[in-house]
Amino acid sequence: MSLAERVNTEIAASMKAKDPGRLSALRMLKAAIMNKGVEKGRDLDDAEVVQVVTSLVKQRRDSIEQFSKAGRNDLVEKETAEIAVLEGYLPPAASAGDIDAAVAAAIAETGAASPKDIGKVMKAVMPKLAGKHADGRTINEAVRRQLGA
Repeated sequence: MSLAERVNTEIAASMKAKDPGRLSALRMLKAAIMNKGVEKGRDLDDAEVVQVVTSLVKQRRDSIEQFSKAGRNDLVEKETAEIAVLEGYLPPAASAGDIDAAVAAAIAETGAASPKDIGKVMKAVMPKLAGKHADGRTINEAVRRQLGA
């Protein structure tokens, strides 16, 4: 079963279970998947669905940051609950060891020596971590740490 099909079946299950928070998050995810499919002119494969989910999680994290600054704890809780639902559709997160190993390999591969080479290293690291859920900010921090920035 593809991820898009799984979303549809879980929407039905959430409706039967009368779980409005989960249902809302799943409907939002389905809409985002459909919009991206219309944009591409075809159904999305699982890798593209994962990209959609990742972008939605990133949007939610940015919103949480803004809502926290504004003191809107009710909205922070809502966004946090949505992230919990969305993360169920992401592959397992890359461990810190995996990220550090990929960064070290990319540094050796590119011959990077200074903080000026962060862009080159980031470009080399991202394909190494494909298929694993890894936050770009976390990867960037690991690159900066290893390059001594």
